Amino acid sequence: MSTPAKGIDEDAKEVVDLFRDIFGYHPGFRAVHAKGILLRGTFRPTPEASSLSKAPHFRRQSTSVIARLSDSGGVPTQLDADPANNQNGLALRFLLSSFPHREKTDIATVSTPFFPAGNVPDVVGFFRALATNKVEEFVRTHPAAAAFINAPKPYPASFATQQFFSINAFKLVSNDHRGTYIRYRIVPKAGVFHLDEKEAASKPPNYLYDELAKKLETGPIEYDLLAQIAEAGDVTDDCTVHWPETRKLVKLGVVSLESILANSDEGQKNLEFFDPVPKVEGIEPSGDPLIDLRSVAYRFSGADRQAA
Repeated sequence: MSTPAKGIDEDAKEVVDLFRDIFGYHPGFRAVHAKGILLRGTFRPTPEASSLSKAPHFRRQSTSVIARLSDSGGVPTQLDADPANNQNGLALRFLLSSFPHREKTDIATVSTPFFPAGNVPDVVGFFRALATNKVEEFVRTHPAAAAFINAPKPYPASFATQQFFSINAFKLVSNDHRGTYIRYRIVPKAGVFHLDEKEAASKPPNYLYDELAKKLETGPIEYDLLAQIAEAGDVTDDCTVHWPETRKLVKLGVVSLESILANSDEGQKNLEFFDPVPKVEGIEPSGDPLIDLRSVAYRFSGADRQAA
């Protein structure tokens, strides 16, 4: 008899448990991207954004944002130049209304466009392989995992010069109901710069965060929010299938990070998880099954963090 398929909650909880197996359990911290910092800022859209989507933050003059920059691993004391810190994160929360409604929508991005799996069973299988030291065996039969493992992951020179990718595709819906499939990119206005291994080894343990505070003393850190536009026939429900670099990039606006949030450490523990499901009119998830998996996994990790 075949084994019954698990539900999304069971799969997501197993992924979170596997992260705990890989990185250890650290009460009060996320299962992955445990080390991070919260910032306040502003998003200002372009006219092109409002033509693609009727979402509120694409149609207003500006919207307040909360951002979280993070290291990739699940250890809160991780060195910024640790070779395991190979995928920094930038999560953005657009604050669409204030108390009591507190409407919002989020974008969760990482610093490489590669992901090791394009469906739920393969995601669980990959992280199970990591937790049991069977990665080499797994990648032999899973090309997407091999591509992820072998993709260049250079050391970041600064959060201010790191670019980020949404991985999953989303559908922007215009005021006239026209749908456009996109993947987000967040590109630093200061340019993209990385360190070689020798340069990274000479850096202090928390160089990304120390340097971030110093940069903000001289002004905001700015990024362009871009949309890579899918063309007819492009795969939108499998994040391991990359669209050609010839696809059009449309600038949706500018994100300006202006200050570190007061009591950032406590705020990270209590802040509601960044949700990859848009939950706002004008932006819809694509058919990518990993959007829901990530959402539920983040919810489990967030509840665990707040209970500690």
